[in-house]
Amino acid sequence: MGTAVELEAGGRTVRLTNPDKVYFPERGFTKLDLARYYLTVGDGITRALRDRPTTLERYPDGVEGESFFQKRAPKNLPDWIPTARIAFPSGRFADEICPTEVGAVLWAAQLGCLTFHPWPVRRNRTDHPDELRLDLDPQPGTDYADAVAVAHELRALLDEHGLRGWPKTSGGRGLHVFVPIEPEWTFTDVRRSAIAVGRELERRMAGRVTTAWWKEERGEKIFIDYNQTARDRTIASAYSVRPRPHAPVSAPLIWDEVDDAEPRDFDLATMPARYAEIGDVHADMDDHRFRLDSLLELADRHEHDHGLGDMPYPPDYPKMPGEPKRVQPSRAKSPGEPPTSP
Repeated sequence: MGTAVELEAGGRTVRLTNPDKVYFPERGFTKLDLARYYLTVGDGITRALRDRPTTLERYPDGVEGESFFQKRAPKNLPDWIPTARIAFPSGRFADEICPTEVGAVLWAAQLGCLTFHPWPVRRNRTDHPDELRLDLDPQPGTDYADAVAVAHELRALLDEHGLRGWPKTSGGRGLHVFVPIEPEWTFTDVRRSAIAVGRELERRMAGRVTTAWWKEERGEKIFIDYNQTARDRTIASAYSVRPRPHAPVSAPLIWDEVDDAEPRDFDLATMPARYAEIGDVHADMDDHRFRLDSLLELADRHEHDHGLGDMPYPPDYPKMPGEPKRVQPSRAKSPGEPPTSP
């Protein structure tokens, strides 16, 4: 596998063992290639992760080997990487790493971490999200172009409510749009805002957008995955490498690029050149903070005028107050009764 190497990152020396271990056989990318990539985009990914409790998606033997999500900070965590205690829906707690410098990213890469999954909170206020994250997820029969059409309508909707979103590719066929917000609301409030956005997009783009939690009801549409805003649900960070054979990355975009972008063009090999040319196009995100009052008022109108209350949580969640029945529609119906919406 080759002898260990040492990489310098912001005044920190990080030791990388087995640097020649192949992580992406299809492309031949090694562990050292991964670490050097993260060093190249260091300011960008550090901006995306800074002070955020972060789950590590680890592939110690590469994308063709076994993987796992590491939520709790490893026992051998260096004392220069801070942690924060976060609470899971179950009521249990864990201390997660909170990167503050690129050295922490390289240290995680040494452990085989490909993708970083930061919480939408900072370590000094872990119960109050500072980002509204909107996940535009293409369902079978749809693709990136369909997500782009929805993203433009989403941009218009956000603008109407005095909000601004920063788009990025998911690393697959979808798009993510992040809105920095004041950390004044709970996870429940932020999720309620995401549901309101999804329902409004569903109304404006009937037949093209869905908020249906059950896959059997979604059809060939773009799913607004509102549950990505629930506590302990995370989205891959900007610049994270995704565990697919061609080593794609989640690429930050400006709105003028969204139409012509091709997600497969952003990968471990191509992103460094793009970054060297234009830098982190989301660098100004932390300079802005928006309020959710208008979206929460929209949620109130949905409930008051149309009877649209809460929606199902993920299956591993405890039953939540006001949540509708969490049963797949096709299994909930009585014999001989036609399917009904939840």
